[in-house]
Amino acid sequence: MSETRKLAAILVADVVGYSRLAGTDEDRTLARLRGLRSDLIDPAIAAHRGRIVKRTGDGSIIEFRSVVDAVRCAIEFQSGLIERNAGVPEDRRIQFRIGIHLGDVVEESDGDLMGDGVNIAARLEAICQPGAVCLSEDAYRQVRQRLDLKVTDLGATQLKNIAEPVHVYALEVGQPAETKPALSTSQKREPPRLSLVVLPFSNIGGDPELDYFVDGITESLTTDLSRVSGAFVIGRRTALTYKGKAADVKEIGCKLNVRYVLEGSAQRDQNRVRVNAQLVDAESGAHLWADRFDEDAAGPFRLQDQVVARLAASLGYVLINAEAEKGARSANPDVIDLTMRGWTLIWRAAQQTPYERRERADEARALFDQALQVEPDDPDALAGSAYTYYVDFAYGWSDATIDYETKVLGQASRAIALAPDNVRAYFVKAIYLATSGRPTEALGAADAGLAINPNFVLLLSPRAAAENSLGRFEQAKADCERAMRLSPRDPFSGVFRLWIGAAELGLGHFEAAIDAFRKAIDSGYRPFFVYSSLAAAYAQAGKMDEAEAALAEARRLNPKLTVKWYVARGVNAALIDGVRKAGLAED
Repeated sequence: MSETRKLAAILVADVVGYSRLAGTDEDRTLARLRGLRSDLIDPAIAAHRGRIVKRTGDGSIIEFRSVVDAVRCAIEFQSGLIERNAGVPEDRRIQFRIGIHLGDVVEESDGDLMGDGVNIAARLEAICQPGAVCLSEDAYRQVRQRLDLKVTDLGATQLKNIAEPVHVYALEVGQPAETKPALSTSQKREPPRLSLVVLPFSNIGGDPELDYFVDGITESLTTDLSRVSGAFVIGRRTALTYKGKAADVKEIGCKLNVRYVLEGSAQRDQNRVRVNAQLVDAESGAHLWADRFDEDAAGPFRLQDQVVARLAASLGYVLINAEAEKGARSANPDVIDLTMRGWTLIWRAAQQTPYERRERADEARALFDQALQVEPDDPDALAGSAYTYYVDFAYGWSDATIDYETKVLGQASRAIALAPDNVRAYFVKAIYLATSGRPTEALGAADAGLAINPNFVLLLSPRAAAENSLGRFEQAKADCERAMRLSPRDPFSGVFRLWIGAAELGLGHFEAAIDAFRKAIDSGYRPFFVYSSLAAAYAQAGKMDEAEAALAEARRLNPKLTVKWYVARGVNAALIDGVRKAGLAED
């Protein structure tokens, strides 16, 4: 029998007093449980990408990709039960205990899970208070800065049949993090970072065919934005209470304790649908970002997917930039402030000159290092630090004294182990593997990240690079075209045009390759390898004067550039042949 050992977030849930409830009225109890499963439990598991490993009649064992997903699902369970138990006599209420642990498990060939990871989660559930959620320290560490609930530190606790005590934390769903008396305006609780609510999109004109469309956008955006690392997104049920109501954004922000409000509308005009969306700072009321889509109305579900994907892709950058600006004004920045400022420097550097890009990478590294001094296991800081070393490796600034396998691959892999849902870490790992001659491994890392967040367009860059190296040129083009559709104003648009050019070169479409490389340069993306790639395309097209001029610029930016450098990175044969024809030295 085959088995796989892996790290997983395990949630164990059980009905409190099930035997008593069933003994009083078994038929009604079973009917209520079936209703809860179909209306609340199973939809929440699906929304948070959980896998039901086993059902035990009145309980479940569920596996999640990340602790964040597991905790969000648990909160949705318990919040939903609070609503459903309102007005029900206490002795007839259905309540759950929930335990969550992040640990090592063994997956059997039939999908069953075994091991301490499951056992500890089950023992945590057993000591939990009705309606609460108990987390092990390993699980709590992943979500402690993302919670807005009352947390009770239960300390080191001896769990039944578990050899060593486990540090346990209890979350009291429905109880805010602050337990002090009502605060005055001057003492108001600070909203969590990256906290937002997606208000129900308006159906302008009242077209009944658009009702499902706008509701679908609201629900899908809530789910997709919750995948942004560190985001705290108000649940869709709460957001839907504002449907059809004219409410002040500042009032909503204050009531829900969020920093940002996303609102939008849809309107049909004959065979076209126009969707408007805007992100508003809930504290100041200032508009931070807006976008508009005009699309063919045929196929509403396909249109909904396109709109949600594009909004989610764009907002990932917008939210991080907005938070970074707030953090930069802080007199005492914490780990989250530092990492967001670091990532914002990386995004902004994408369209700067090579010299400026190197300066931004150094500044970002200093911020990530500062964050890691405070919290050595912060996944976002580890991934960010890894990316700054990748920049040195890829852009010709390598230092012979630095072990880039450890600094890039090691830190990115560690970030993934600590937070399996951290797509930035998958991006760093994938792009380093792709540009160090390991395209198959790069595809695996990129696809793993896209399985977590299909709208994180940066992952399509290493994917396209790997496809080019493997000679799958049409697929590389398709990945880049998809990325630019999802994020037309992406700061990394020049990178996607670079990979399109490389694919066109591999296909023998030399004029198309020249056009793509020129567009990459015109977008502001001007590292040496764009110019050397342009030189290769000119040379393959027989335009030797242009090839020599482009190669001269590449060598000015990187005097150490050789054919050997290209060979080591596993690029396609047409590109290597082209730079040789353009006159690049072998070694």
